[in-house]
Order: sequence, then structure tokens, then C-alpha cells
Amino acid sequence: MAWALVVAQFGLLLLLVLLPTGSLWATGVLTWVLGGVLVITGISLVAIAGFGLGRSLTPLPIPKSDGELVTDGLYRFARHPIYTGVLITACGLLLAGASLGHLFAAAALSVVLVTKAHFEEKLLAQRYSTYGAYARVTGRFFPRLPLRA
Repeated sequence: MAWALVVAQFGLLLLLVLLPTGSLWATGVLTWVLGGVLVITGISLVAIAGFGLGRSLTPLPIPKSDGELVTDGLYRFARHPIYTGVLITACGLLLAGASLGHLFAAAALSVVLVTKAHFEEKLLAQRYSTYGAYARVTGRFFPRLPLRA
């Protein structure tokens, strides 16, 4: 299942890049610039979060046997900042692509990443006794908003 999720993720990203542009909404300079900013921001998040994992980085949603639970850097704010970066990148490609195909590919990618995160979190909870406490206070893809009493 782990490899299937990785292949689906990269296949859908490739599809978002290769699909022809559509006309679901008007596209122009502003759309392309905003889409480009989202793509660059997303790729930057992926790179920074990947670097932050250090030796724990793996393409699979399976914790490495010699890895450690990383809860600092971007991981202070979200449990899966790499997936956040991929989602932001997909939003940029969707915005610039403006097609029904882009919309479906981005939606499918979101489902794949949520599924991948759930799969990974089960394994992280089994491997690291502190993962449950970390997950309770840290958002999955985006920071949790503080609740006022």
C-alpha cells in the first residue's frame, strides 16, 4: 500500500503539470503569477521540511528503523509539512491550469495525501510513544488555531 500511495501522489502531480490548460475561469498574468507563487512556495516547503527530517526522510509513509520523531522546525506547526507543500503546489497548478482535469487531479491528490497521512500516523504512533501527545497539539497539514475559552 505504501508504494501505491507514493506512485499515486507523483502520478497525480505529473498529471497536474502535463494537463492542457482549460477555461473553467479566466486566466491571465495575475492567475499565472499567483499560481507560480503557490508552486514556488509549495516546493520550498517540501524542500525545507525534507531537510528538517534529516536522516528520517524517506519517500515512503513508513518510519525508518533508524529514524527519530521530528517535532521541531516546520514540524512544530504541522505534522506533515511536506504534504502541505505538495497541496500548495497542487493549488498553484490548478489555478494556472483552469481545467476540469486539473480540478479532479488536485482533488484526487488531496484524497491520496489524507490517506497517506492516516497510514503514516498509525505507524508513527506504533513506533514513537510520544506521537499521540504531539498529534493532539499539532495540526495535520496546517497549524491548529488556538481556541479561546
